[in-house]
Amino acid sequence: MRKNFSNRLVAAAGIGAVAIIGLSVSAYAAPRQNQTPKEQQKQQQAQTKQDQARNKQHQQALVTQQKQRLAQYSDHLNQQQRVAQPQSAELQHQNRNAQYAVQRQYVDRLHQQQLTAQHQNPSVYGRDPYFSTPASFRYSRGGRSYETNQYGVNLLKQGVNYGYDQGYRAGEADRMDHSPSNYEVSFAYRDANYGYAGFYVDRDDYNFYFREGFRRGYEDGYGEHTQFGMYANGRGTILDAELGSIFNFEVIAR
Repeated sequence: MRKNFSNRLVAAAGIGAVAIIGLSVSAYAAPRQNQTPKEQQKQQQAQTKQDQARNKQHQQALVTQQKQRLAQYSDHLNQQQRVAQPQSAELQHQNRNAQYAVQRQYVDRLHQQQLTAQHQNPSVYGRDPYFSTPASFRYSRGGRSYETNQYGVNLLKQGVNYGYDQGYRAGEADRMDHSPSNYEVSFAYRDANYGYAGFYVDRDDYNFYFREGFRRGYEDGYGEHTQFGMYANGRGTILDAELGSIFNFEVIAR
């Protein structure tokens, strides 16, 4: 009996403590009714400074992450160009001239991307609006959730379009070479870095969405149809409706 009574006292004390803490937090978070305009202004200025300090820390963390990402990406591009060499030689040996030309163009682009990555100046990152723009979109991939801002969203959508364009070229080339349809053996599909500069989003994310566009473009190119996109003036573009089915962006409420 005493034990039950003691438990009730502890529970009541806990509830009272939570209520007091809640009142304290509420009183601190919002201006009190009896504050003078000068006091309210002072509190708002303090809150603004806190927000600015938090934003600066977030920006510095993104810049540090970007430097690491770019260094790793440059090394990866160098490795991928070496991987492409024996596959290009095999295409020539098989007289798959159309696919060889497509792959050569792709690898040349990777080389240009590597040169660009190597000459990036980290001192300009602070002037890039991406690093000072908070995340405003959430998306999921592989059972995990990710956040990015509008710059990241635009890059991922661009990746899908680059993927569709390169997939269409690869599919068309295999058809011209009278090769079986198989987008998964394409070097471009396995690499999936075309158009990625090492910025804004992780390489794995860009690779995933590039491949989503690639396999759709390959199917259109090999089958000589435009089910998923359009190909005109030497460039492939995925349809807006198909782009919407690929992404699951959710606006983050702030």
